[in-house]
Amino acid sequence: MTETTETKKEYSASSIQILKGLEAVRVRPSMYVGSTDTRGLHHLIWEVVDNSVDEHLAGHGNKIKIFIHIDNSVTVIDHGRGIPTDIHPEEKKSGVEIALTVLHAGGKFDKNSYKVSGGLHGVGISVVNALSKHVRVQVRQKGKIFVQEFDHGNPLYDLKTIGECPLEDTGTTVTFSPDEKIFTETIYDFIILTNRLRELAFLNPGLEITIEDERTEPYTEKTFFYKGGIKEFVLYLNEGKQALHKDVIYMNKENEGTTVEIAMQWNDSYNELVFSFVNNINTHEGGTHLTGFNTALTRVVNNYIKKKKLSEVNLTGEDVREGIAAIVSLKVQNPQFEGQTKTKLGNSEIKGTVDSLTFEYLTSFFEENPSIAKTIIDKCVNAFQAREAARKARELTRRKGILNGGGLPGKLADCQERDPTKCELFLVEGDSAGGSTKQGRKRETQAVLPIFGKILNVEKARLDKVLSSEKLATLISALGCSVGEEFNLGKLRYHKIILMSDADSDGSHICTLNLTLFYRYLKPIIENGYLYIALPPLYQIKKGKKVFYAMNDKEKEDILKQIGNESISIQRYKGLGEMNPEQLWETTLNPETRHLKRVTIEDAVEAERMLTILMGEEVEPRKQFIMTYAKEVKNLDI
Repeated sequence: MTETTETKKEYSASSIQILKGLEAVRVRPSMYVGSTDTRGLHHLIWEVVDNSVDEHLAGHGNKIKIFIHIDNSVTVIDHGRGIPTDIHPEEKKSGVEIALTVLHAGGKFDKNSYKVSGGLHGVGISVVNALSKHVRVQVRQKGKIFVQEFDHGNPLYDLKTIGECPLEDTGTTVTFSPDEKIFTETIYDFIILTNRLRELAFLNPGLEITIEDERTEPYTEKTFFYKGGIKEFVLYLNEGKQALHKDVIYMNKENEGTTVEIAMQWNDSYNELVFSFVNNINTHEGGTHLTGFNTALTRVVNNYIKKKKLSEVNLTGEDVREGIAAIVSLKVQNPQFEGQTKTKLGNSEIKGTVDSLTFEYLTSFFEENPSIAKTIIDKCVNAFQAREAARKARELTRRKGILNGGGLPGKLADCQERDPTKCELFLVEGDSAGGSTKQGRKRETQAVLPIFGKILNVEKARLDKVLSSEKLATLISALGCSVGEEFNLGKLRYHKIILMSDADSDGSHICTLNLTLFYRYLKPIIENGYLYIALPPLYQIKKGKKVFYAMNDKEKEDILKQIGNESISIQRYKGLGEMNPEQLWETTLNPETRHLKRVTIEDAVEAERMLTILMGEEVEPRKQFIMTYAKEVKNLDI
């Protein structure tokens, strides 16, 4: 074998590339903010806001204001102590310049400056500077106003004084413009921002957070301030539900630098809503604090049942947590987060702290409030009985061959491929559209299951009712992964499940019913990115032999501007059944030309609330929601 010049090249110290300053961040931005799409873009704001919240946690400043400017730049103003402006003894630079240009530089590592910090989960304001084309920092401190600006991470000049301010007026103002050469998306989503800011206000009672969007006319402004903290958070979660007891159960404890706060209230729904936080970070994957809470909760309820001889059953954690809304919020000096996502708490000592608080407080609460305890116990026992009914229903359906994949439903037109990663399942509304879809599909990889009419609203039904519904049992059978305790993602037969419904209000309702089913009983399918919504066109536009498709009115107008209005025909599709197989393939089935929207859970708190409001028993919250947002609907099918 003849060696090439390339293989002979020596690997030495000179081969190692040294990235100075913030270059590393610009070269590998996803390592620091997770991604360069919309999630990473919003992460920039969270880094700056986290610093302001940490100042509040340290006892400095109780107001934060965020502005989204018309050019999509962002300003965050706080009333904390201000980034230090004095000269660092070793670096010979101002504290502002060091904070903005040196990775892992900050006061969060000094226990004297910050007892607890949410910002530690992130990477600091230096990364915001590195990924912005322009940053301006203004600090009010020592009766003076200091300012420094940066271009693509580099200081344009040294920190300078531009004026004076009252001695008591302190704080930091940061304005930054995300670099469009780094981010694929540079438009901030006001809903994503308000949801997270509302959450921060709940978790920090006494902190007022205001956001103003200058991109709208008139400006959109929202202010969040919750004196009741996580107690108000629980009431917010329970909007649209019937609470089983009037007052929110609240407990707190401070132990060796760790503060534990828990608020909870049972309701009449069948769903568990327990959210956990550490230093304002949503610990999506739970951890030792959540384990301590869950264990103690189950033990308290079972102990009370035995002591009062209320039942012979032994409840599981699932039974006890049915219909509960709870917030477990901790402030920890040295949190140990597990995994890359840093959303699972690993501190072993925290489990005992949370367990003892929950057990002692709830045991006393049940003894002192026997009528409330009885109501909660009845709810838990009913959940146990329903779980047993679901188990029997599952056994019955299994004997019929529905859930074990042994007999696929007759209406399913399956695909030839058996590798789930290559298979797609289209859930189609009605037999008419189903027939066209079956004819137009690519049989090798695309399966079709027509479901006629609206399925059961599972928001109002336990699992036993779901299993007794023929339509839902058919769908679960086609998926192959079962449901409930026996759910197995590894047996899912398709890694693209596509909801297809008409582009009218009826179709939207059917789509929402399907989404509710997947969210409530098949959530891992959504979490793993396997659920999609097909976006069929609303219009077909013909001019001569040329055919154009428009997804909405704006696209239709854009096409008409390009091709002109003469000698054209426009067809508005009322349903998928109006398309022939060729048109369905071209617009909705063909992976090369179709439009799909992947279903994700960006904000679990808001997802839960929306399902409750839109699909729950209470009419008034739904009416209020419709009244609030009706004006934003431009085209309504009736």
